[in-house]
Amino acid sequence: MERERGNMEKNQQLNPFKKAIIAQIKILPAKEVLALIETPPDPLLGDYAFPCFSLAKVLKKNPVEIAIDISSKIKPSIYFEKIEAKGAYINFFINTQKLSEITLKKIIREKEKYGSLPPRKDVVIIEMSSPNIAKPFGIGHLRSTIIGNAISNLAKSQGFKVIKINYLGDWGTQFGKLILGYKKFGDKTKLNKAPIQHLLEIYVQVNADPSLEQEARDWFKKLESGDKEAIQLWTLFKTLSLNEFEKIYALLGITFDVISSESQYNQEMQLAMKEMEKKKLTEESDGAIIINLENLGVCLIQKSDGTTLYMTRDIAAATDRYKKYHFHKMIYEVGAEQKLHFQQLFSILELMGYSWSKQCVHVDHGLYLGTDGKKLATRKGKTIFMEEIFSETVSLAKEELIKRKKLPLKELEKRALSIARAAIFFGDLKNYRSNDAIFDIQRFISFEGDTGPYALYTYARAKSILAKKHVEGKNKYAINEMEKKIMLHLFSYPEIIQQAYMQNAPNIIAQYILNLSHFFNEYYHAHPVLGSEEQEFRLQIVEATSQVLKNGLTILGVPVIEKM
Repeated sequence: MERERGNMEKNQQLNPFKKAIIAQIKILPAKEVLALIETPPDPLLGDYAFPCFSLAKVLKKNPVEIAIDISSKIKPSIYFEKIEAKGAYINFFINTQKLSEITLKKIIREKEKYGSLPPRKDVVIIEMSSPNIAKPFGIGHLRSTIIGNAISNLAKSQGFKVIKINYLGDWGTQFGKLILGYKKFGDKTKLNKAPIQHLLEIYVQVNADPSLEQEARDWFKKLESGDKEAIQLWTLFKTLSLNEFEKIYALLGITFDVISSESQYNQEMQLAMKEMEKKKLTEESDGAIIINLENLGVCLIQKSDGTTLYMTRDIAAATDRYKKYHFHKMIYEVGAEQKLHFQQLFSILELMGYSWSKQCVHVDHGLYLGTDGKKLATRKGKTIFMEEIFSETVSLAKEELIKRKKLPLKELEKRALSIARAAIFFGDLKNYRSNDAIFDIQRFISFEGDTGPYALYTYARAKSILAKKHVEGKNKYAINEMEKKIMLHLFSYPEIIQQAYMQNAPNIIAQYILNLSHFFNEYYHAHPVLGSEEQEFRLQIVEATSQVLKNGLTILGVPVIEKM
């Protein structure tokens, strides 16, 4: 992804303070200077630092001497109050008045566009969520949905044209089992009343009887061959499942640009098979078709009975998507357990001669764990249904709201829904996606600590201050250390967004929001805004903070509310 990194650097809004440092240090090319600039661990050491170690070999001098020599030649700048050599570092102390002028005005002027780059033509595809038809919307699919949505919003913020694809699992041997199971054990009334639960019941029944295995395989082969009865039942299962999934997506407030599925590539799979055979990538093994990828192992492309697999369908889907979109990048947000699958997929696409295979990325995620540290797959032996989890979270949000204020029922429902989304989304996204995450609704819903409701509460508090800003007050333009700390954090937001996109890491934004919330609440308690001598300036800080909180939360998929 070096080409992308270069394009991002070209398109980013260059930090004027770093630009001023680059202009003063001319020994190295600008890109190298930019890469070396650091943020000191202690504000007493400056706001930016340039280490001189790498110059020692070039200049054949001690890095401490180099730092003293370069700093003595740097001209005064409106961007820095002080520049000093400290050991092997040149430390730069930002001019707080300039920081205020640049940061607050820019945020207040650009509003929701602050931190974003101008639109570009490059397309980024994100395959996300992708639940299996006729099965419960799993807790793992929730992670893919939440993380994929945040990454898509990050890509949009960087100017890309984003296409979110929900690639449904609606093909494979399991549908032979479902068709057979429904014919043997199905109940039309149960199916209409609770489709997912009933389909799960009959799927378990079929799997419990090994003698039905071959008959189930035969039904899937009929489905692939276009058998009328098989297609009719499969279509019914798919329609009912989609209706159930839509309820969950509505609760989450998440939409897709394309709803696709494995079954759409039934014809393309055969073309892909012929192409792989023509390029002599495949070989026969016990009647099955395989590709030997050596270090990545053997990949099964077609079973001995002639039916296809996930890999065959993914190859067909990838080639079709490139033909349609000529994407700049295609991201698969899928669990870490599929790592080998995607390594094999990208390797096969490369062997087929597709240079764009290098633009395909598997963005993985870990598992949800219960509070006991064990895999959150079942609760007391029962399958977890997303609607139950969401309903429980909304109820807990209502309890928290009722403790604080009596609200009309409609307003209570509205706020509870937003808080529930914030709780679930933030509870996931504050963790690095590849790590396992503890799923603890009681903890997620808390209005205190590192939670989504806490971030929402901070935003609402800032908005309540702004709503009272008609109160008279003077404007004494004096910037204290806490104000500088907040402004530096606000100023860093565009770079933070870019960093999160480049690393496919929404947790960077979540942690940024939590830090900003902590800074603001600490500041608000220590320094009164309304009626203070610095009221006008402090109101600008409040307005800028609320805007950046809103921008960051929106990227995470969390809608803000003006009142808690």
